[in-house]
Amino acid sequence: MKPLDHLEHLDKHLVDELAQVARETVREELREQTRKQRRKAALYAASGTLALYAGAALALAVGLALALALPDWAAALITAVILGALAYVLRGMARPSGPGAGHAAGTAPDQNSARRSAAEAVGGMPYPPVPPAPPGGTAAPGPVPPRPAGEPDVPHRGV
Repeated sequence: MKPLDHLEHLDKHLVDELAQVARETVREELREQTRKQRRKAALYAASGTLALYAGAALALAVGLALALALPDWAAALITAVILGALAYVLRGMARPSGPGAGHAAGTAPDQNSARRSAAEAVGGMPYPPVPPAPPGGTAAPGPVPPRPAGEPDVPHRGV
């Protein structure tokens, strides 16, 4: 048995211990982070629940106030219409831009609208506009002359 075999066993044991300590440290850190996130999520859920009940109480108060001057069914119907209109307005405010915003004004979409909307949907910048005709007023460009063979970026063949 070589004297280094014993050291290899110690090295393996040391590596195993270090890996175990690292796993336990990471596990404890993740537990602490998730404990904080669970508390925050529970507070958000409680806040949302209380807001829902507050909205229901407000709707009930509006309905009861209308019921003083109108029949009960009419007060309930008016309250439902008010809540529906508020929900529709809030939904519209939640959207940054409605689908087909170019169509809403009655204008025809241009060539680049599909590219712009696709790029904006991904979160990137829209492509620059492409001119309908090349600069200079000519409808079609002329033929491109070939490059001379003496330029350095042109490969030389068979020479």
